[in-house]
Amino acid sequence: MLPPDLRKIPEGYFTSRWGMPEYTDWIDESMSWKETCSIGDWSFLWERRFKGPDALKLFSDTSINSFAKFDVLQSKHVTHTNQDGKVIAEGILTRLSDDEYMLFGRGTFWVDHVRRNGNYDVASEADDWFNFQVAGPTALALLEKASGANLRDIKFMRSGEIEIAGCRMLALRQGMSGEIGFELQGPIAKAPQVYKHLISVGQEFGLKKLGGRAAFINHLEACFPTIVTDYLPGIFGPEMAGYLAEFRAAMPAFASTFNVAGSFEADDISAWYRSPVELGWGKNIKFDHDFIGRKALEEEVAHPRRVMRTLVWDGDDVADVYASLFRKDQKPYHFMEMPRDQRGFMYADKVLLGDREVGVATSRGYSYYFKEMLSLCVIDVAHAEIGADVEVIWGNPGDRQKVIRAKVAPAPYKQDNRRADLSKV
Repeated sequence: MLPPDLRKIPEGYFTSRWGMPEYTDWIDESMSWKETCSIGDWSFLWERRFKGPDALKLFSDTSINSFAKFDVLQSKHVTHTNQDGKVIAEGILTRLSDDEYMLFGRGTFWVDHVRRNGNYDVASEADDWFNFQVAGPTALALLEKASGANLRDIKFMRSGEIEIAGCRMLALRQGMSGEIGFELQGPIAKAPQVYKHLISVGQEFGLKKLGGRAAFINHLEACFPTIVTDYLPGIFGPEMAGYLAEFRAAMPAFASTFNVAGSFEADDISAWYRSPVELGWGKNIKFDHDFIGRKALEEEVAHPRRVMRTLVWDGDDVADVYASLFRKDQKPYHFMEMPRDQRGFMYADKVLLGDREVGVATSRGYSYYFKEMLSLCVIDVAHAEIGADVEVIWGNPGDRQKVIRAKVAPAPYKQDNRRADLSKV
């Protein structure tokens, strides 16, 4: 069944989590990580430190990832699923020492819930780190000047220990923009002095502050599906009632809001869930250990039904949506926020081939870099061929709807440069 308020408009969702909505403007900011570099503040993410002889077993039991090889100062993008193989949460896990780990993201609540209700010799405590993401063609030069250190030997998804403005921190080579990037992680008390110093040094390298309006365009272009935006967490079944109550009580309002919009309709909230296979994370699923959801994912990996793609929306059809705002003879189409919706909905729109529903489009947003309206799309394998023509239905059920032509394109849509050889930069 669907919760009665699933399509309710969330109030006050847009907060200062990313600082200001814009610092220069969203067009300028969305070009920064392609031309120079950007800095985004993800310090609102939750961190939890796990320590003890059973810590690795705890993560193994709750994650699709293999930990057969996991070095100190290595990080993994870990994904946690329910018994049906649907994603509960995901985040970054870093090994700090032989038996100590730091987990970032909403998954901290789920993993700690399993710990408390299981038999694990693991201690756990919440921590508070800053998390500044610096990415783009000039990011490496900026950080080397700011730290006075050589970062070129840091491998992808590994951290180096550096110092900036008198603060020791980790520099994790990752980047959510699809470009060379580092996440700077350190004690939150030192965040203002570190940020100020980076902004000062960054002027030489064209550094731009990344505001809330542009923050998720890089997720769209680089195909980083995001909770609430691209899927609802698989936590609404009766077997998860205890955890859901815990989760809502522990989280701030903006992070426990689950609302949907768009033309997609279903009778059960699980239709808005997604598996790691559907989200493009299938390569991370390893069956060298037992974990929650393994049986369901073994079947799906063997016989995938849907995959992740990008859709390129027809420009003329999109323009007609905006043009309808100036026609006085009928109600306009549902407004398309530029560049992305800011209200915290999971916008899910039906994707059709003829009269058949073949997928669901999410993350609809305008890429100034490509001069195109894009979306991510979970689509049936049989209709996922690059270049195929489909149609997206724009507009909520019961409202005026627009059929928008679209083409299936690769995901990520923008070239992934994160693993570039730093010795040649």
